[in-house]
Amino acid sequence: MNRSENKPRDDFEEKLVDEADLVGRIAALKKERNAVILAHNYQRPEVQDIGDFVGDSLGLAQKAAETEAEIIVFCGVHFMAETASILNPQKIILLPEIEAGCPMADMVTPAALIEERRRHPQAAVVAYVNTTAAVKAESDYCCTSANAVEVVKAVPQDEIIFIPDGNLARYVASKVEDKRIIPWHGFCHVHQGITPDDIKKARESHPEAEVITHPECTQEVIALADHVRSTSGMVQAALSSPAGEFIVATEAGMLHPLSKAVPGKNFFVPPGQHLCPNMKLTTLSKVLRSLETLEPPVQVPEEIRVKALKAVECMLELGRP
Repeated sequence: MNRSENKPRDDFEEKLVDEADLVGRIAALKKERNAVILAHNYQRPEVQDIGDFVGDSLGLAQKAAETEAEIIVFCGVHFMAETASILNPQKIILLPEIEAGCPMADMVTPAALIEERRRHPQAAVVAYVNTTAAVKAESDYCCTSANAVEVVKAVPQDEIIFIPDGNLARYVASKVEDKRIIPWHGFCHVHQGITPDDIKKARESHPEAEVITHPECTQEVIALADHVRSTSGMVQAALSSPAGEFIVATEAGMLHPLSKAVPGKNFFVPPGQHLCPNMKLTTLSKVLRSLETLEPPVQVPEEIRVKALKAVECMLELGRP
């Protein structure tokens, strides 16, 4: 075997050494800084693996509120780091990749929401956690996909403006029929891109598999599901089901935590590239750089933070086990 044939293996081994070095340096600096790393389920596998806590928006928001660490490194997207800042104004919140945003969160602005409230003066506003702090500040309640139905049921008003995910709003409306849900026109491009045909093709390839979908999927996709769950709920569904195989209709990064949490079962994504590019922007080297430099910080202005806090606290209280 010549040197050129050996080279791919050498490159692979070098990459492993580099990754191990990064992981070791992150662990040492994290201890020195009294920092905690929170990683969303859609992050790269190697980033999830260094997380002190890995989960969905609700679970990570709870950990952000509970941790005694002085520094929170949030491996996710911008609105998640803002939520941590809302709950922990005295702590340093770092987002390793400041350009990691959420297109769906950008689909609603404070000005547009204020105008919608004028059109529906009797309605309460329930803001999905996938919104900016400024939008949360103009809302009455916050929720995640894990507790959206419970939050809406608890709202005293009969009319609810649900922002910004129209698919999640319609799913909630199907579960809370005694209230009028006014859905916003936003959507997650990853979940919107999963089609009924994708699910049918996946079932043809894996006829024994059960289908787990995220409620951000379209109603047509949800209608084909055996389970509709948030990302944390997907783990529970896989653990409790007797099935050995699952088609998982959400961002493909979810297969990593599912495989770790339920190692005896097999998980597949529907055909297609169901990836969130923003979630994949965070890397180990960026996490290390954040810990070294304490940059880039995310801090919500106090006036906005105080207004947004009430809605976020409601989410956390209703979302506790």
